[in-house]
Amino acid sequence: MVKITINGTVEKYPEGTKYLDIAKKHQKEYENDIVLVKNNGKLRELFKSVGSDAVLEFVTTKDKIGMDTYRRSSIHMMLKAFYDVAGADMVQKVRVHFSISNAIYCEVHGMEIGQELLDRVKARMLAIVEERMPIEKKSMNTEKAIARFRQHRMYDKERLFSYRRVSRVNLYRIGEFEDYYYGYMVPDTGYLRYFDLALYERGFVLKLPIRQNPTQVAPFVPQSKLYQTLRESTEWGDRMEISTVGQLNDMIANGKSNELILIQEALMEKKIAEIAEDIIKSPGKKFVMIAGPSSSGKTTFSHRLSIQLKALGLKPHPIAVDDYFVNREDSPKDEYGNYNYEDLECIDVRQFNADMNRLLSGEVVEMPEYNFISGKREYKGKTLHLGKEDILVIEGIHCLNDALTPELSKESKYKIYISALTQLNIDEHNRIPTTDGRLIRRIVRDARTRGNSARETLKMWNAVRKGEEKNIFPYQETADAMFNSALIYELAVLKIYAEPLLFQIKKGEPEYQEAKKLLKFFDYFLGIPGETIPQNSLIREFIGGSCFKV
Repeated sequence: MVKITINGTVEKYPEGTKYLDIAKKHQKEYENDIVLVKNNGKLRELFKSVGSDAVLEFVTTKDKIGMDTYRRSSIHMMLKAFYDVAGADMVQKVRVHFSISNAIYCEVHGMEIGQELLDRVKARMLAIVEERMPIEKKSMNTEKAIARFRQHRMYDKERLFSYRRVSRVNLYRIGEFEDYYYGYMVPDTGYLRYFDLALYERGFVLKLPIRQNPTQVAPFVPQSKLYQTLRESTEWGDRMEISTVGQLNDMIANGKSNELILIQEALMEKKIAEIAEDIIKSPGKKFVMIAGPSSSGKTTFSHRLSIQLKALGLKPHPIAVDDYFVNREDSPKDEYGNYNYEDLECIDVRQFNADMNRLLSGEVVEMPEYNFISGKREYKGKTLHLGKEDILVIEGIHCLNDALTPELSKESKYKIYISALTQLNIDEHNRIPTTDGRLIRRIVRDARTRGNSARETLKMWNAVRKGEEKNIFPYQETADAMFNSALIYELAVLKIYAEPLLFQIKKGEPEYQEAKKLLKFFDYFLGIPGETIPQNSLIREFIGGSCFKV
């Protein structure tokens, strides 16, 4: 018998008892489904067995890791159903592209997709749920797995694993359908009750729950501008033949990384120039409002946009909304009693609008500068006056929210949403979440500029994400322009900087599992040295060496 401690209570079980049986006994104590377990802090799938005394913690779909597991397992089931209904010989490829409005956008290659086919796939998924088919995990030799991928015409996976140094690969199987996934799975398909399918644009979306409500499919609201931005980036990657990590590794291994960097940087400069030209064509625009989530590269983008505006004859002046913070003691606090700098109430909206309108009317205005050490807004004699060619480039997380600028006319504002919308996927069925790309950027930047450890950055990330969900994402579709700041090569560069930082997080620390996941993720990539990156590159904002003050 082994001693198992759960929520402070010790229970005895025969050695070899499956975690699943222990979870079933305790399920009634949890509002949401238990999908994984932590054994002495180490994440385990439920089909595994207990082998010695341990402290167990259950992971449900209310937890981030649990919901990620649910969504990953649902993709596996959807693909199984698709191949069952359409026939493996009829489908060239089903590509899992990107997340949009709480759903996952997918496309089918080799056949037409319509409502009738999608209805049949959904019906098959429902049947698979009812059957509670086991999701089985099998470890096999890497060479054998590569041959299996080739047999299944999963050529992206074949290429990916040709660069892996591991000797074995874990495959997941539902019935006869097997695939590789980056992460854990639920024990059987009976857990995957909440989903829906809908045609969307050129493909379809798999609609799933979110952590806040794990037992209900989240509403899907079409996001045309975001979709077009993601679609354009995906098509560019396809034309460059770099849509997956394996293809990127091919370029690096063949000595073509410098060429790729120059092409990507040229494309980004072209996109920035196009936005500058659109601003010029919009008469009366005096305020360029730039917003985006954390680590999107807003500062470098603002500098590069300003250069393009200067090339077109304008005189841009950068303004940080943060300089209009109220004094620290007047700032709102969150539920934990900490100052909430993400909240709009942290901004002196009245003073900001008064100053902007005075500038618009031709007055000379003394501009503030917020002292983050003393927590006070200061005036040091810096003045600004707008002439005919002058334009303000304003950066802040609330810049797309009209509640920040209620007294400025719509005609005077040009809004830009910027985010690092990762266009690269691990393979055709494993996407790279945009959030992970930004988190890696922030880990590297925080260590360089703030002296923060990777653990500190990971610890605060959920709070950062919560602020983004409230203050940024709801307004992204109101932007006049969207800019994707993700560089297709950047993760190969960030790998070199991020890995040593992540290795500093030790077993037993709360952030260890996330660090371990990211380190495993970097194993897919060959590295690119940072010395090869141009000084004006947006990625320099994170790794250092930028020609801009960032």
